Amino acid sequence: MQQIINFVIRYKHFLLYIFLLMISLGFTIQSHSYHQSSFFNSSNWLTGNIYNASNSVTTYFGLTEENKKLVEENKRLRNILFNIKQEDTIRLDSVALAYTITSGQIINNNFAKARNYLTLNKGEKDSIKPDMGVITTKGILGIVENTSRNFATVQSVLNEKSNINAKIKNTDHFGSLVWNAKRYDVVQLVDIPRLVKLSVGDTIVTGGMSSIFPENVLVGSIQKFDLDTSNSFYTIDVKLFNDMTNVKNVYIVQNTDREEILELEAITEDE
Repeated sequence: MQQIINFVIRYKHFLLYIFLLMISLGFTIQSHSYHQSSFFNSSNWLTGNIYNASNSVTTYFGLTEENKKLVEENKRLRNILFNIKQEDTIRLDSVALAYTITSGQIINNNFAKARNYLTLNKGEKDSIKPDMGVITTKGILGIVENTSRNFATVQSVLNEKSNINAKIKNTDHFGSLVWNAKRYDVVQLVDIPRLVKLSVGDTIVTGGMSSIFPENVLVGSIQKFDLDTSNSFYTIDVKLFNDMTNVKNVYIVQNTDREEILELEAITEDE
């Protein structure tokens, strides 16, 4: 208290000057409409900027929660999209869904080797099994290869062993998507016959013939194509929509009819 009194005594002239200045400003603003307008406009500008800054900070710290909501919303929409049948309306009964979606995140990603794998933070406790497809909002990533209780490894589309059914979207001609291990952003679509008309920029999507990926999941676009005259098939370079060096959130897709399909096909082949 004594220090406050000493401060007031030491700076009494300056404090008196500030006090009188505030009073004079108050009288000036009160007695002139122009000064009133300027004062309130300045107050609104200052208040608005403070609210804007406060909102930016609040929004920044809420991004994690908003991202979680977006991932869940995307999961719900993809569940609907992948289960649309041409002959009827959307089936909302979860028991009857042909595909189920689980969201996850990549915790390890390789893209510089000949045989690349990704590791996900979802495993057997989340009902993840081998041979489930893994995609992002931009396209396919790979296929689940092994699982533990809490994690799963995924054979990346950038793996020389990868072989995924894919097709040209505007023609429905399908072939096999493979990788020649040369570029991390380009894969190859093979077994497309020479009679098919191709154009650079055509979209490549999954073919839906493997019971792993739903039909029409994005893959990439045609970058260039060459005709192998010895066997009359094209080799097509496909630039991936996914940036494989910068992926985080994923969706793991399960075809609930897969086991039944495989059992039926095995019986048919044995006959």
